[in-house]
Amino acid sequence: MTTPEPAADANPQTRPDDADWRLFSGDGTPRQTPFPPAPPWRRFNREQPTEGHTTVSSRPYLIGPEEADIVNAALHLRRPLLVTGHPGTGKSSLAHAIAHELTLGQVLQWPVNSRSTLRDALYEYDAIGRLREANLRRDADGEELDIGHYVRLGPLGNALVPREERPRVLLVDELDKGDVDLPNDLLTVFEEGWFVIPELARLPGDHGPVYVQTDDPDRPAAVTRGRIRCREFPVVIITSNGEREFPAAFLRRCVRLELREPNEERLREIVSAHFGTDALDGIDDLLREFLDRRSSGELATDQLLNAVFLRKGGVGLDADSLFEAVLHRLGGAV
Repeated sequence: MTTPEPAADANPQTRPDDADWRLFSGDGTPRQTPFPPAPPWRRFNREQPTEGHTTVSSRPYLIGPEEADIVNAALHLRRPLLVTGHPGTGKSSLAHAIAHELTLGQVLQWPVNSRSTLRDALYEYDAIGRLREANLRRDADGEELDIGHYVRLGPLGNALVPREERPRVLLVDELDKGDVDLPNDLLTVFEEGWFVIPELARLPGDHGPVYVQTDDPDRPAAVTRGRIRCREFPVVIITSNGEREFPAAFLRRCVRLELREPNEERLREIVSAHFGTDALDGIDDLLREFLDRRSSGELATDQLLNAVFLRKGGVGLDADSLFEAVLHRLGGAV
């Protein structure tokens, strides 16, 4: 396969060796092949996120003025933003874009699945660990640790911690994959902005504040009488792939935003934002092929970015097999 002359790249450091982009040859011969820099969105040398949240991404994110107005409405109303759309339209990335632009810190993330419960998102209580530790300390004549050492707040619980600074961003990812009752379970918390930890509420009335573990190991949260109530309602972004409908009572408490698939003009803007204006030269065939394939099945925008990254790195994407591997459909059996 011949390698076409690569077009000018706005960021040459993201480009593999033009002479030979093949790292793996398949001939079974061991070799110390240097790895080229990864695409900007696949680099993981940033600060390591702690459990339950992700780092704020500065990756370019483009949204139209109409969609931005809906986001602003949710921010002003202090209501959860329910974001729907096909996979790859940027639903989850919107939470990171908001946190980055408004400097709201790291994004708290709750990936929902069929086993997710409201309590998982609020807090965890390690009763077995507390009992084991108590027995060990009793045998050693040591002082028993406070119950707060065994309570750890989940992503939603952390989002509701009352702090003086600006609100946190909580991403509830793919809520439609959860149990059918989960949206109803969230209603009271979203409407009232508080919840109770029963294990702490049962403590004597004269018991002082209990300090529980948060997503920041150096900043435990003080809980009085087992109740956590927010001062500012967090920025809640809920994503859904439209796999099922939500109850009317839940929808009434959300602001809804549908992210549509970007047209050709918006796709060019996205490519330019990631790679620079020069990257638009010589990718018309990639755009046409992407749009043709998307018209007959779901494709994600980042698949186009993958194709552009390879093309600008000198990879001959004219080969049908390679093109199919990059721009494969997202639906159907594999």
